[in-house]
Amino acid sequence: MVGIEEIPVKELISSAIEARKKAYVPYSGYMVGAAVLTNELRIYTGCNIENASYTPTICAERTAISKAVSEGRRRFLAIAVVGSPNGDVITQYAYPCGVCRQVMREFADPEQFVVIVARSEEDYKLYRLKELLPESFGPENLNV
Repeated sequence: MVGIEEIPVKELISSAIEARKKAYVPYSGYMVGAAVLTNELRIYTGCNIENASYTPTICAERTAISKAVSEGRRRFLAIAVVGSPNGDVITQYAYPCGVCRQVMREFADPEQFVVIVARSEEDYKLYRLKELLPESFGPENLNV
């Protein structure tokens, strides 16, 4: 098990900032980037991708997790999320939506998984997933 002090927080934030630059947001103008860290200490990134019919829009967090899962990674240690309206300056913290939190829960231990919300490599907040998704429902609930 990797301790919180061993998570490359600044590298994850930097990767998420770079991923944010690729966001496709013609409707909301709200750019989000995410970088997820696997148990194997690999980083996968994602950005939000909007769609005119809205429902098919995918969040940056789920893009990053989907990329990792499609490459055979199934367990995660941490994720960094950065988001703000169009532009280079990140002016606010962007928290994962409920759907993204549930997807994180599918592939991570809520007691250990670290969610980093950041405006920069120096300005960030750390949470355990259990703080953002209390009393969650996960795969073990289905094991009878």
